[in-house]
Amino acid sequence: MRQLLIRHKRFLIAALLLLTAFLTYALNLKNKEHANPLERGVMTATAPLAAGAALVNGFTGHLWNDYLDLLDVRCENIALRKSVKRLNERIVAGNEALLANARMKALLDLKATLPLQSLAVSVIGEDSSAWFKTLVVDRGSADGLAEGMPVVAAGGVVGRLVKVAPQSSRVLLLTDHASAIAALVQRSRARGVVRGAGGGRCSLEFTVRDEDVKVGDTVISSGVGGVFPKGLPIGEVTMVKKGEYGVFQTIEVRPTVNLGKLEEMLVLVRQAQ
Repeated sequence: MRQLLIRHKRFLIAALLLLTAFLTYALNLKNKEHANPLERGVMTATAPLAAGAALVNGFTGHLWNDYLDLLDVRCENIALRKSVKRLNERIVAGNEALLANARMKALLDLKATLPLQSLAVSVIGEDSSAWFKTLVVDRGSADGLAEGMPVVAAGGVVGRLVKVAPQSSRVLLLTDHASAIAALVQRSRARGVVRGAGGGRCSLEFTVRDEDVKVGDTVISSGVGGVFPKGLPIGEVTMVKKGEYGVFQTIEVRPTVNLGKLEEMLVLVRQAQ
């Protein structure tokens, strides 16, 4: 037994000191206002550990709060992006509706000025080749359309129907080489025939050299032939050339209607009949 005590003397002494310190600390708990030297020593020894633990705890708490805040911000960003996308779609749809209303109002105003029955059509296709330039519209023989009927827009003459199916039709544009419209110069009343020249251009042919035609003159339909009613705008004279020889002038005409941006038109039904 003695040898055992000698062997573990250090551990026994340390245990005895710890037990003494614990008992002293426990007995002194009743004195809440004043700390003994042992308590002050324990507090001094454990203060750095407590401060470090508090610092680690605070840092961890901040990291966790920042992580939660980032998650909230990410969710808010996703929701805001969806909201902005919906608003942009509504703005685009609203602008498109406004433009469509403006175009339809222009067609209605044109329809009110025409003494003929007309039918509104919308462009659903385009066919371009080296020889022909046509647009496909969404109305056909089932709606009372027939080949040869004139087609106009808010700006003036567009062309005429050349192929009519039950549910669709083709419009031969006035700029096509196969198109010919009886016309006259509004200012001087000089007569001629507007033919398609391709590339979005037309020419006024069979106008004699003595007729008064100037750049900037407006060319309108003459009504001759019974296809187009008289007085519809066709285009504006952009070039006049009188050669030394020949009977006729060389006159270029730019169409009044922007044929490349057409979306809705009117077909004059009764006129073709």
